[in-house]
Amino acid sequence: MAKVNANQLRKGNVVEINNKLYAVITAQNIQPGKGTPVTQLDLRDLATGLKTTERYRTTEAVERVFIDTREFQYLFTEGEHATFMDIENYEQIQVPLDVVGDQAVWLQDGMHVEISLYEGRPVSVELPQTVTLEITETEPTVKGQTASSSYKPAIVSNGQRVMVPPHISAGVRIVINIQEGGTYIERAKD
Repeated sequence: MAKVNANQLRKGNVVEINNKLYAVITAQNIQPGKGTPVTQLDLRDLATGLKTTERYRTTEAVERVFIDTREFQYLFTEGEHATFMDIENYEQIQVPLDVVGDQAVWLQDGMHVEISLYEGRPVSVELPQTVTLEITETEPTVKGQTASSSYKPAIVSNGQRVMVPPHISAGVRIVINIQEGGTYIERAKD
């Protein structure tokens, strides 16, 4: 363990507060107009899974726990657990879906993810920045609409709803930024 300033914490870090371990879900530095800048941390208790929010002055010291982060490959989801395989030794690990979080809907067969382990227990799962999916349904394309600031709803192959430009039609593969909640980036180049 090591003491670090609160403003150095990032998503996926693990901290110890009052002899309990917490995974950082989000870390946001807030600079008010008046007063001291603060870091707001959304945390998940590793023992109970309960979420909480803490605020620290940006220069306040917090105990950071160092964990093992390795690359895994997603295999399948069954019930409340997702199964991943360590790409170095081929061992499988089951991760509760609440550890994966809201991004579980973007998991794809064979996807490589970073899993942080503390004493052999998974504490956070980091998915890639983008994913490529096919649009299964959307409103028909109107001829001549090539560039417009308005977007239309579309359903992609995993069942999620995303907003796409009006010239995109069903059957087209698109790249989606899953770190920003599933926003359209571009048409896939494959």
